[in-house]
Amino acid sequence: MSVKTVLKTACVVCQAGCGILVHLEEGKIVKIEGDPDSPFNHGSLCLKGEAALEHLYHPDRLKYPLHRTGVRGGGKWKRISWDEALDEVAEALKNSKETYGPESVIFIRGSFRGGYEGGHVGRLANTFGTPNIASMAPLCFVPRQSGSLITHGFNPVPDYDYPPSCMMVWGANLPETRLGEGIGTLRALKKGSKLIVVDPRKFELSRKADVWLQVRPGSDLALALGLINVIIKDNLYDKSFVEKWTVGFDELRQHIEQYTPEEMEKITWVPANLIRDAARLYATSKPSILQAGNAIDHTNNNFQTARALAILRAITGNLGVPGGELACSQPAIVPMGSPEFDLRDKLSQKERDKRLNTTSGLLPTVFYALPQSIVKSILEGEPYRLRAAFILECNMLQTYQNVQEVYKALKKIDFLAAVDMFMTPTAAMADIVLPVAGFLEINNIIAPPYYPLVQVQQKVAEIGECRSDYEIIADLARRLGIGEYFWENEKECLDFIMKPAGLTFDEFKKIGTLVGKKEYRKHEKDGFPTPSKKVEIYSQRLKDWGFDPMPTYREIPETPLSAPELTKEYPLVLTSWKIEEFRHSGQRQIKSLRKRHPEPVVFIHPDTARGLGIVEGDTVCIETKRGKVQQKALLTTDIDRRVVGVDYAWWFPEKGPETMYGWAEANVNILTDDAPPWGTEMGTPNLRGFLCKIFKAPA
Repeated sequence: MSVKTVLKTACVVCQAGCGILVHLEEGKIVKIEGDPDSPFNHGSLCLKGEAALEHLYHPDRLKYPLHRTGVRGGGKWKRISWDEALDEVAEALKNSKETYGPESVIFIRGSFRGGYEGGHVGRLANTFGTPNIASMAPLCFVPRQSGSLITHGFNPVPDYDYPPSCMMVWGANLPETRLGEGIGTLRALKKGSKLIVVDPRKFELSRKADVWLQVRPGSDLALALGLINVIIKDNLYDKSFVEKWTVGFDELRQHIEQYTPEEMEKITWVPANLIRDAARLYATSKPSILQAGNAIDHTNNNFQTARALAILRAITGNLGVPGGELACSQPAIVPMGSPEFDLRDKLSQKERDKRLNTTSGLLPTVFYALPQSIVKSILEGEPYRLRAAFILECNMLQTYQNVQEVYKALKKIDFLAAVDMFMTPTAAMADIVLPVAGFLEINNIIAPPYYPLVQVQQKVAEIGECRSDYEIIADLARRLGIGEYFWENEKECLDFIMKPAGLTFDEFKKIGTLVGKKEYRKHEKDGFPTPSKKVEIYSQRLKDWGFDPMPTYREIPETPLSAPELTKEYPLVLTSWKIEEFRHSGQRQIKSLRKRHPEPVVFIHPDTARGLGIVEGDTVCIETKRGKVQQKALLTTDIDRRVVGVDYAWWFPEKGPETMYGWAEANVNILTDDAPPWGTEMGTPNLRGFLCKIFKAPA
């Protein structure tokens, strides 16, 4: 009789950390399904999670370390041992540090996956002595989080259980890209909740909306200020909450005068009557939640847009109430990103002040090197030249802006090591490639960013010579002479994280999930976690730091309003979005997902296409001042005639190393810009909302 086992673990193909059940027979995985006991995904799985075994057993998985033997990007490799690989990486990093200073080395990590990988990289960088670490922070989640923290001191958690009377979903395709919140949204709709959707594209959630605001890409802040204008002018704000728990409302009342619905219609393309309808529905439906997505992170107004949304929550009295948005207590574990975990005190202030962008005037909370500054440092030596890079699961050639410059930088850098599950265009530029284990191959602790819960991740498989992020980083640290700052093995690290909960990792495995505390009206007992203990509509901190103390709209570059002369050559506005089948540049080699979405497509309105002589399925060129790419035309009335929606992060694993996997053929980041002006607070470039043109590709 075969031995059958079912283990609880978490899926981290993306950051959500959905609970899953892994079914094993004789130690081999035979099935994966959603965990019905998970308080997050309630037994559901997205397409990417359902394809987990295709990831795990894919024949193209990197299974052992590789050493480049030919020119960068030439696809010539030889297999080497882990000792040889890590010795070479350590030697290159030490040589760079000793010759040019520790700041000449940068550690780069990719998108967050729910676990402590980023903390391991931070710990390595701080103990190694370099101030230069890069991540997705300037353009994913962190701008939204930072705006909320400055305004009311916490990242709000929606209380779907109550449920809310109204939900505003802003630039987020929740059912496809944030499964738990998508489930919560759809359940609340069935219970009668009203829905407002803010998005340039009509998609499944837009079709269910009571009000759909088809905003011009990149003008979100103007729309948010228009909503605030209506709520204040119509006396729809929560007077009791505003009087007792906010500072700066009188200044806001005066500031908001200029942002009338009629003026905002000119900027956002949203009719003034719909701005009024949405504002009134949101303000008068008690309680309400406001869920914002990655879209608002992608312009240089990102931080102030997040501030405006936080102010919307506050003036309508939706903070801390049942069915509103809460400050929830996280489970008692060592937090990722905490000083005790990343050991930031080990880096001297003198060395920290050498970080790229230290003199860029960004928020004092900013800790990262900007992508555009990394490229400039390598290519131009300003303010000094980066000589070596260690890249942890980041496909820079698809996800950084103005990637033709990124390609030049990767060609020029002295040494490059890449850690990944698959050979990507970026990994193909490396000197050493290290194979990392997937989520089914490691033990870990998963703390999703949107929920106050912690879930276990258990090792249930082993592929080739792949190692976990921690094993790779800790072993490298020992070779760099800083092994004393890492634990003897990964289990000791996990026990350290769990210690505040009074559990070992083995004990946590038996429990599976820890849920944080949901506490209503916490501010009535403790105040808000801001200097004034209130919601800071007017932020004196921002004023003192030299930033706008209240959200102020400024038009982004290269739009019909900021560059009308450019519309003669580039008449259309470009946007992009994440889709259900893929996470960023991942999964392009997964057959079941590629079958659903086999090639990159650009959304074009039929009237626009007709005027350009384009028909459904044509290969078209999309062009900006930076360059052009090709995608297939998909004609739809789900998008404005003046807007095109370009597929994101495309490359073609099947094309092989001869063409660098077709990294530049359909890559939207050929079209994006890395030049200033960047976001004043976060340093973010504009990734959406700029002008482009489209034409049928030559035969």
